[in-house]
Amino acid sequence: MTAPGVRLLLAAMLALALGGCSSLMPGIEAPKVSVDSVRSLPAGGSGPRFQIVLRIANPNARALDIAGISYGMQLLGRELISGVSNQVPRIAGYTEEQVVIDAGVNLLEVLRLLGNLGHSRGDALDYRFTAKIDFRGLLPTQYIEDSGSIALAALTQQ
Repeated sequence: MTAPGVRLLLAAMLALALGGCSSLMPGIEAPKVSVDSVRSLPAGGSGPRFQIVLRIANPNARALDIAGISYGMQLLGRELISGVSNQVPRIAGYTEEQVVIDAGVNLLEVLRLLGNLGHSRGDALDYRFTAKIDFRGLLPTQYIEDSGSIALAALTQQ
């Protein structure tokens, strides 16, 4: 077989292999992530820490084997809380599980936020929640984002 013939044969085999792999990895719907609870942890030497309980719902028929999750919460564009965990249970299809993440507070961002609050005249605080979920196996990384506003009047009435 000539060199161009070998190249053509290799290209055809590669195309068949890639086509076969794509049928093994059907698209998945992103898991739904919500915050169940937040509680303060005992003070340590590294600054304030929180334990955040996330609820992860799997809207897919196949189980999700999660390698790790990273998480961040922003208020007025400043990331105040972030955390990571590789202690995530396998989530069976059409079920949900709780995942506990220890999260730290970025004190410099808290100070900057407090400085900006004195200058802002808004009736609401904009928030943004982000999560990155990495899976074991061939599933692609999922990025989840939620954002909105918290009415200041609702916070002061409680």
